[in-house]
Amino acid sequence: MPEGPSIVILKEAVQQFKGQKVINASGDNKNLHVAILQGQTIIDFKSWGKHFLICFPKITLRIHLMMFGSYQINEHNAKAARLHLQFENGELNFYTCSLQLIEQAPDDVYDWSADVMNPTWDAKKAIQKLKEKPWLLACDALMDQQLFSGVGNIIKNEALFRTRIHPLSLVSKLPAEKLDELVTETVSYSFDFLKWKKANVLKNHWLAYSRKTCPRDQAVLHKANTGKSNRPGFFCTVCQVLYE
Repeated sequence: MPEGPSIVILKEAVQQFKGQKVINASGDNKNLHVAILQGQTIIDFKSWGKHFLICFPKITLRIHLMMFGSYQINEHNAKAARLHLQFENGELNFYTCSLQLIEQAPDDVYDWSADVMNPTWDAKKAIQKLKEKPWLLACDALMDQQLFSGVGNIIKNEALFRTRIHPLSLVSKLPAEKLDELVTETVSYSFDFLKWKKANVLKNHWLAYSRKTCPRDQAVLHKANTGKSNRPGFFCTVCQVLYE
């Protein structure tokens, strides 16, 4: 599943279509009559966590790439696209994704301060939200999109490893300085993710995710599905402290 930084890359890559009119809209989608987009002009592209937003004057199209979604810019696959947008000088195609029309203004729908990649990200607000959910496990807290919009399984694993926090630690048991560190490192790693993804070297920098040995103490890394999301966790029981 693409994480927040990957959606930021998508947003940056499609800026050529901002201000352009959709001359044809089609797609293999039973839940959305995409022809409604035909003739409309794109006024902006936005991202909120894992949501990619195509903004028109009165409606916004939300695209979620889910687990196996993909896209093509100015080219297309042989299979039918879930969404095809044709412009005078190019095209956008999305595959295996979820589409939803939003009639409200994006500012009325999204809390931009919860997006770890957004300039309005509010760390103090995130910490306050965490304190209001003391029963959360650390691994679940990071995957909660209302707390850390854009964080996915890779960022979760790497942030917990950087801060030496066991994924099954209770948020309420984390010392204040450790909670602050977790919030800071989650955002920091998200921007490292963005930088490394653009350079096509992201995997080279993984310390815990999909690794077998801890680079700090050479212990065998444990792999287990953790938390309510039941996503794979990679962690070291020697250097990552379990706060419970």
